[in-house]
Amino acid sequence: MPNARVDPYANFNFLVEIDGVTKAGFEEVSGLCVEVDVIDYREGNDAVNTVRKLPGLVRYCPIVLKRGLTQDASLWNWFKTVLNGQVQRTTGSIVLLDSARTPVVRWNFRQAWPSKWEGPHLDGKTSEVAIESLTIEHEGLELVVG
Repeated sequence: MPNARVDPYANFNFLVEIDGVTKAGFEEVSGLCVEVDVIDYREGNDAVNTVRKLPGLVRYCPIVLKRGLTQDASLWNWFKTVLNGQVQRTTGSIVLLDSARTPVVRWNFRQAWPSKWEGPHLDGKTSEVAIESLTIEHEGLELVVG
Protein backbone atom coordinates (compact mmCIF):
# COMPACT_ATOMS: atom_id res chain seq x y z
CA MET A 1 0.00 0.00 0.00
CA PRO A 2 1.50 3.39 -0.95
CA ASN A 3 2.17 6.00 1.68
CA ALA A 4 -0.76 8.27 2.42
CA ARG A 5 -0.33 11.84 1.23
CA VAL A 6 0.31 14.36 3.98
CA ASP A 7 -0.71 17.90 3.11
CA PRO A 8 0.84 20.90 4.86
CA TYR A 9 -1.28 22.87 7.31
CA ALA A 10 -2.90 26.15 6.32
CA ASN A 11 -1.36 29.21 7.96
CA PHE A 12 -4.63 31.04 8.67
CA ASN A 13 -6.04 28.65 11.28
CA PHE A 14 -4.36 29.46 14.60
CA LEU A 15 -4.94 30.57 18.17
CA VAL A 16 -2.87 32.72 20.51
CA GLU A 17 -2.77 31.82 24.20
CA ILE A 18 -1.26 34.20 26.75
CA ASP A 19 -0.99 33.04 30.34
CA GLY A 20 -3.28 30.10 29.54
CA VAL A 21 -6.08 32.28 28.14
CA THR A 22 -6.97 32.04 24.44
CA LYS A 23 -6.91 35.41 22.71
CA ALA A 24 -8.76 34.91 19.44
CA GLY A 25 -9.10 37.03 16.34
CA PHE A 26 -5.48 37.72 15.44
CA GLU A 27 -4.81 38.64 11.84
CA GLU A 28 -1.12 37.81 11.89
CA VAL A 29 1.63 36.31 14.03
CA SER A 30 5.29 36.68 13.06
CA GLY A 31 8.65 36.16 14.70
CA LEU A 32 8.60 32.43 15.38
CA CYS A 33 12.35 32.08 14.95
CA VAL A 34 15.49 31.21 16.88
CA GLU A 35 19.02 32.20 15.91
CA VAL A 36 22.41 31.02 17.16
CA ASP A 37 25.33 33.44 16.92
CA VAL A 38 28.35 32.09 15.05
CA ILE A 39 31.75 32.57 16.66
CA ASP A 40 34.78 32.47 14.36
CA TYR A 41 37.72 30.81 16.12
CA ARG A 42 41.24 29.90 15.11
CA GLU A 43 43.86 28.37 17.36
CA GLY A 44 47.31 29.94 17.19
CA ASN A 45 49.07 26.67 16.42
CA ASP A 46 46.59 25.58 13.71
CA ALA A 47 48.57 24.36 10.69
CA VAL A 48 45.66 25.10 8.38
CA ASN A 49 44.55 28.69 7.79
CA THR A 50 40.93 27.82 8.43
CA VAL A 51 38.48 29.47 10.76
CA ARG A 52 36.40 27.12 12.89
CA LYS A 53 32.75 27.92 13.42
CA LEU A 54 31.45 27.56 16.98
CA PRO A 55 27.92 28.11 18.31
CA GLY A 56 27.47 31.18 20.47
CA LEU A 57 24.54 32.86 22.19
CA VAL A 58 21.00 31.80 21.36
CA ARG A 59 18.66 34.64 20.38
CA TYR A 60 14.88 34.44 20.22
CA CYS A 61 13.19 36.77 17.74
CA PRO A 62 10.44 39.03 19.04
CA ILE A 63 6.92 37.73 18.40
CA VAL A 64 4.62 40.27 16.76
CA LEU A 65 0.85 39.90 17.13
CA LYS A 66 -1.58 41.87 14.97
CA ARG A 67 -5.34 41.97 15.45
CA GLY A 68 -8.38 44.08 14.74
CA LEU A 69 -8.85 46.78 17.37
CA THR A 70 -11.83 46.10 19.65
CA GLN A 71 -12.97 47.12 23.13
CA ASP A 72 -10.73 44.37 24.58
CA ALA A 73 -7.87 46.34 26.15
CA SER A 74 -6.02 43.35 27.64
CA LEU A 75 -2.98 43.69 25.36
CA TRP A 76 -2.72 47.42 26.10
CA ASN A 77 -3.13 46.79 29.84
CA TRP A 78 -0.33 44.19 29.75
CA PHE A 79 1.91 46.66 27.91
CA LYS A 80 0.98 49.39 30.40
CA THR A 81 2.53 47.35 33.23
CA VAL A 82 5.89 47.78 31.46
CA LEU A 83 5.31 51.53 31.16
CA ASN A 84 4.59 51.62 34.90
CA GLY A 85 7.86 49.79 35.66
CA GLN A 86 6.18 46.59 36.82
CA VAL A 87 6.96 44.08 34.07
CA GLN A 88 4.64 41.08 34.18
CA ARG A 89 6.43 38.16 32.54
CA THR A 90 4.25 35.29 31.42
CA THR A 91 4.09 32.24 29.21
CA GLY A 92 2.17 31.80 25.99
CA SER A 93 1.58 29.65 22.95
CA ILE A 94 0.86 30.01 19.27
CA VAL A 95 -1.30 27.02 18.33
CA LEU A 96 -1.71 25.92 14.71
CA LEU A 97 -4.97 24.09 13.97
CA ASP A 98 -5.84 21.65 11.21
CA SER A 99 -8.97 21.94 9.05
CA ALA A 100 -11.06 20.30 11.80
CA ARG A 101 -9.75 22.95 14.27
CA THR A 102 -7.73 20.36 16.18
CA PRO A 103 -4.39 21.58 17.59
CA VAL A 104 -1.52 20.03 15.60
CA VAL A 105 1.53 22.27 16.23
CA ARG A 106 2.28 24.46 19.22
CA TRP A 107 5.02 27.04 19.77
CA ASN A 108 5.39 27.68 23.52
CA PHE A 109 7.24 30.79 24.62
CA ARG A 110 8.35 31.70 28.15
CA GLN A 111 9.36 34.71 30.22
CA ALA A 112 7.46 36.92 27.79
CA TRP A 113 6.78 40.63 28.16
CA PRO A 114 5.54 43.30 25.73
CA SER A 115 8.15 45.73 24.40
CA LYS A 116 6.08 47.68 21.87
CA TRP A 117 2.42 48.46 21.26
CA GLU A 118 1.36 50.10 18.02
CA GLY A 119 -2.07 51.52 17.36
CA PRO A 120 -3.91 51.53 14.04
CA HIS A 121 -3.01 53.64 11.03
CA LEU A 122 -6.23 55.60 10.56
CA ASP A 123 -7.26 56.67 7.07
CA GLY A 124 -10.65 58.14 6.23
CA LYS A 125 -10.29 57.12 2.56
CA THR A 126 -10.39 53.35 3.18
CA SER A 127 -12.72 50.85 4.80
CA GLU A 128 -10.02 48.59 6.23
CA VAL A 129 -10.14 47.23 9.78
CA ALA A 130 -8.19 49.19 12.41
CA ILE A 131 -5.24 46.98 13.44
CA GLU A 132 -3.28 47.06 16.70
CA SER A 133 0.12 45.41 17.03
CA LEU A 134 1.99 44.08 20.07
CA THR A 135 5.66 43.05 20.06
CA ILE A 136 6.58 40.44 22.66
CA GLU A 137 10.12 39.71 23.87
CA HIS A 138 10.74 36.28 25.36
CA GLU A 139 13.48 33.98 26.59
CA GLY A 140 12.60 30.63 25.04
CA LEU A 141 10.68 28.98 22.23
CA GLU A 142 9.68 25.33 22.17
CA LEU A 143 8.09 23.51 19.22
CA VAL A 144 5.60 20.76 20.12
CA VAL A 145 4.15 18.69 17.27
CA GLY A 146 1.10 16.49 17.79
